[in-house]
Amino acid sequence: MSNREVQYAGFWIRFVSSFLDTLFLALPVAIFIYFLSDGNWFDFAQYQQNIQLAMSGNPHALENQPHTSFIWELIFEISVLAITVIFWDNWQGATPGKKIVRIKIVDAKMYQVITNKQSITRSLGYIPSTLLFGIGFLMIAFRKDKRALHDLLANTAVIYDEESPIG
Repeated sequence: MSNREVQYAGFWIRFVSSFLDTLFLALPVAIFIYFLSDGNWFDFAQYQQNIQLAMSGNPHALENQPHTSFIWELIFEISVLAITVIFWDNWQGATPGKKIVRIKIVDAKMYQVITNKQSITRSLGYIPSTLLFGIGFLMIAFRKDKRALHDLLANTAVIYDEESPIG
């Protein structure tokens, strides 16, 4: 694939892809982990109580924060990371959300399938992209090659996949 043929995926299409992945990947994993933890991952009752207090206009609604288990949170995060890497590896740089909107992750120089090292580096790169007030993600909107901080760290790019059928 030559550089002229490449069409980089911009901020909004990547946002939609991430939203779809949250629905199709992270949410099912979260539900599974919650039940696997026998409800010990977080105090869902406290969340419900906070929401009810907030909706009734109580200004102290968020004073009592729900207990969250660090171990179960870590299990959730590692599970999502592993499932994402498996999808990238088996679907040539795509997840369900990326497949639906016809984009994929590729090596930034060769435009080929990313390596496992790149996929793990990219996934871990979400941490600084997020911790820097989201600036790592907003870079997509301002760069010509539409690369985020995690793309730069992993030497990846997100491009439209003209060859991939939907589904």
